[in-house]
Amino acid sequence: MRAEPSVLHLDMDAFYASVEQASKPSLRGRPVVVGGTGLRGVVATASYEARRFGVRSAMPVAQARRLCPNAAYLHPRFSLYRQVSATVMGLLQELSPLVEPLSLDEAFVDLAAGPHAAAGRAPGALVCRRVGRDIRAAIHEATGLGASVGLAGSKMLAKIASERAKPDGLLLLEPGTERAFLAPLPVRVLPGVGPATEAALRRAGIATAGDAVVAGHAELVRLLGQAHGTALHDLSRGLDDRPVVPERDAKSVSVEDTFAEDLTDRSRVRWEVDRLAGRCVGRLRAAGRSGRTVVLKVRSHDFTTVTRSETLRGPTDDPVVVKEAAARLLAGVDTTAGVRLLGVGVSGLADFTQEDLFAQSGWGAGTAATDVAGGGPDGEPADAPDRRPPEPGPSRSWLPGIDVTHAEFGPGWVQGSGVGRVTVRFETPSSTPGRVRTFAADDPHLAPADPPPLPGTRPGSPASAAGE
Repeated sequence: MRAEPSVLHLDMDAFYASVEQASKPSLRGRPVVVGGTGLRGVVATASYEARRFGVRSAMPVAQARRLCPNAAYLHPRFSLYRQVSATVMGLLQELSPLVEPLSLDEAFVDLAAGPHAAAGRAPGALVCRRVGRDIRAAIHEATGLGASVGLAGSKMLAKIASERAKPDGLLLLEPGTERAFLAPLPVRVLPGVGPATEAALRRAGIATAGDAVVAGHAELVRLLGQAHGTALHDLSRGLDDRPVVPERDAKSVSVEDTFAEDLTDRSRVRWEVDRLAGRCVGRLRAAGRSGRTVVLKVRSHDFTTVTRSETLRGPTDDPVVVKEAAARLLAGVDTTAGVRLLGVGVSGLADFTQEDLFAQSGWGAGTAATDVAGGGPDGEPADAPDRRPPEPGPSRSWLPGIDVTHAEFGPGWVQGSGVGRVTVRFETPSSTPGRVRTFAADDPHLAPADPPPLPGTRPGSPASAAGE
């Protein structure tokens, strides 16, 4: 742990929902929920106005609607979130060359490597506090959004401090106060402590970080094993020497879809897996990567989740290879009870491909390859185009929250749609709350549009290094 609080952790407050409120004047000060908007949707982010009603991230949208029926439920707009993120990350990079993005809305900054370090020495507490205050003001001026900042002598403590500073606050841990700060906090705040570890510690009477310190190294090792127990003993005392790493290499690329109704038709399930595999490879190639392990995720109607993986002989970005591997994995999964969610991913990433198509595609692999080429256990050909169902959904889907433009009324966003009608509120980030008008869903004068940038952000900015 450093002798000065020169590790800064910044976390944007309710990021997706706050961007939507900044972009839509009529929603400012109102509860906003961003996520899947269908019956099977899950909350990605809830504004603080919605959180007062009990709405939380990862909650089913159906439950959120019962808790807060008057909230605005919006489909996410990742292109706009990436633009805002690029602006924020650009401001952080002015503080130091060592910026480690964790996601679009969260990053560590090593102030000891930046211009605020004097004569090779890390900045002291007063300078760090001023930097934290100034960066929050700069972000608010550039985006209109609030951010919380934690400053401490380690990454773990800085992250915990920013969480305690929410919303829109700053907390600096003065050197020498770290153990007193940690002691009363639940042991769950420490990295690596999940529900199972927390339960094991509680059974031993260890509920807080201070309890873990009192229990001692030997007891923690007895309860959790050598590696986990030793790590927890260090973390409970505030010891964390992980450096701020500016380039965080992705470990996997994946896509998944949740369906409005359970899929029970085997050919439809297989077609969806094939489609998801194609999307996954598209993302893989866009990142200039290849991968060696193909992963299939299947969630049933009762939320039971099955994950299967197959490791190839070498990394690939060939869509045929990935699709065939996903099909082989699906052949071993029972989907007769109904499928709620499907996902396809590729891990074991590399910067090269191994063109060993015969080894990877399954030729010569016996019955597994025969099953893929001639169909699965039910005999349905996996690659027969005349038997694949058409991709569901209309050509224009008016999802709530998406941007549109009208030939007469200009830019706006979809407030709701159904029974052949679509309701649009016409406003922009810099306007006053706009009027609402309703049109036929097939109105030729209404068209989807790109999100208008927030004042101060840079339209068309690239995504942050952390991805989506």
